[in-house]
Amino acid sequence: MTSRNAAATRQRILEHAQRQFAQHGYAATTVKGVADTAGVSPNLVTRYFGGKDGLFLAATRVEIPVSDSFDGDRSTLGARLAASIVERWFEAPGDDPLLVLQRASGERPQAAEELAAFLDANSLEPLHRYLRDSGLDDEEARSRAAAIDAFVLGVSTRRRVLRCGLGDPAGLQSWLSATIQRLADG
Repeated sequence: MTSRNAAATRQRILEHAQRQFAQHGYAATTVKGVADTAGVSPNLVTRYFGGKDGLFLAATRVEIPVSDSFDGDRSTLGARLAASIVERWFEAPGDDPLLVLQRASGERPQAAEELAAFLDANSLEPLHRYLRDSGLDDEEARSRAAAIDAFVLGVSTRRRVLRCGLGDPAGLQSWLSATIQRLADG
């Protein structure tokens, strides 16, 4: 007789949901489909997450460790941010909750709002503060942070959401590094 492990089962469901939302989008992903791939009953998915919307919200909880990129001089910011971005994009490309939110933002206004709020709080504002603290006046820091944020989101959308391919990691990292640095320097 095997013992039940609710936390492990919940985590397994969540991992399968992240993968399916990332691969198929919100509309095409079903509670039954997630349950089937996770090897559980659809009722269990509903019990743990309250249904498809709750499952989606849990599957799209995102963390971006941008603060690690802010340790150091502004002259090497591009290299640090590019390394972090490329690592995220190539580490688990189909399971990234940020990618799930990006893809779902076209299908669900709530997902677009969540993505915008998340990026403002976890990317744009910390980058703005870093640039301001590195010696730029507030308006210039905000402008440069917005340019970097828009550039990275645009590249991410083009290469990950529209599935135009990421290409060679080293080449991508080099290009991102140089471009982000130009935007940070003005």
